[in-house]
Order: sequence, then C-alpha cells, then structure tokens
Amino acid sequence: MSEEIVCKNVSLGYESGIVAENIDFTVCSGDYLCILGENGSGKSTLVKTILGLHPVSAGNIERNISGIGYLPQQTTVQKDFPASVREIVLSGYLGKCGLRPFYKKAEREGAEKNMERLGITHLSHCCYRELSGGQQQRVLLARALCAADKMLLLDEPVTGLDPKAQIDLYELIAKLNNERHYDDNGLTRCSLIRQICLPYTAYRCEKTAFLRQNRGLSQQQDRENISIRKGKGK
Repeated sequence: MSEEIVCKNVSLGYESGIVAENIDFTVCSGDYLCILGENGSGKSTLVKTILGLHPVSAGNIERNISGIGYLPQQTTVQKDFPASVREIVLSGYLGKCGLRPFYKKAEREGAEKNMERLGITHLSHCCYRELSGGQQQRVLLARALCAADKMLLLDEPVTGLDPKAQIDLYELIAKLNNERHYDDNGLTRCSLIRQICLPYTAYRCEKTAFLRQNRGLSQQQDRENISIRKGKGK
C-alpha cells in the first residue's frame, strides 16, 4: 500500500512552548488509524498540522495525496447555520471549483450519492439548524466525503452526541472505511485518522495510537511513547 502521510520526528507547539514532540508515524492507503490522547496532548493540533493549517515546530510531514476531507469539531455557530442539507453537502466541492461559479453535474450527482451513503437523502431539503446532533454530523460527514479523494480526517466527530448516536456514527465510519470505490487511479479505500475517547471505537479501528502529553507518538517499538494495537476492523 502507498504511503499517504508520513510524519518524521515532528514537534508541535505554539509561542508558549512545545505541546508534543518525537512524533513518527505513517498512514498508508486503506488504513483506519485512531489517535487517542488525554486533554492537552496535542491531538487537534496534530490534525491541523497534517492539514497544513498549523506549522510544524520541528521535523517534517510528507503529504503524498491531495483532496483530504476534514470533519472538524463543530462549534455553536456551525450548529445554527441557516442552509439546507443539500447546500451544505454540495459545499464540500467548493475547494475543487476554483473560479468556477457553479457546480458540475458530476459534483451534484456526487453530493446525492454521498447523502444516500449516509442515509440522509430524505433530509436534503431540510434546514441544517433544525436537525438533531447525530443528523448534523452525518451531513458534515457527507460534506467531507465530497471534499475527499482518498482520505478523511475526523476530529472528535461524536462530541456532544448521545451514546446511541455515537455508536451509530462510529459504525458508519467503519463501514465507509471498508467501502471500495473507483476513481481515476483505480481501486482505492478511504483512509481515516481520528481521535476518540470510547474503547468501543478503538476496538473497530485497524490501528490505534496514543499521543502522550510532552512525550510523543511513534509507530516504532518505543512503548514509552505509543501503543499500536491491531483491531478487528471489518
């Protein structure tokens, strides 16, 4: 499998100091990687750094793919956004439109397909702000799928959801990772990196990494900094 993201001896930090260091790991095509860590360990900072939204303090991150779908932590303002479900899902293609002021037929069809995959087609004309928390996350995940080519990055996707909605969303994410689809490069699988707190979800992942505050994350045998566990992902 091809290496899509490679982090080499990465340090994360801000002006106030280093948050995490000695981060070494690789994400290959088709991986389902779950990044765990206590509050303040640098999980969200790592996600933003992988996306290029935050600079590395040291080390290097190789990004060998483009078109990463990103599902950030949802804010109160986002939850109250006055747009239809179809409009929000379609907006996932905005980064691919360039200066073009309209969506292509293929993009509109892609949005419909992703709404169907996530079971929200019947909500397409509903106002996003009127949906439940679980329904809103499905809408945002469909939007991320529109933006994604081969990888999804999910940052605490179940925050604020009730236990049943959390399990349902995690089951859906596992299903998406196992789906195979064709693109211009042939057969691929979505790769996912996400941070979670439920043991149930770690069980579903193929790989689990632990980011420890002021230490680091690595896929080597340094058990002081990381534990990698092979799961039973379907």
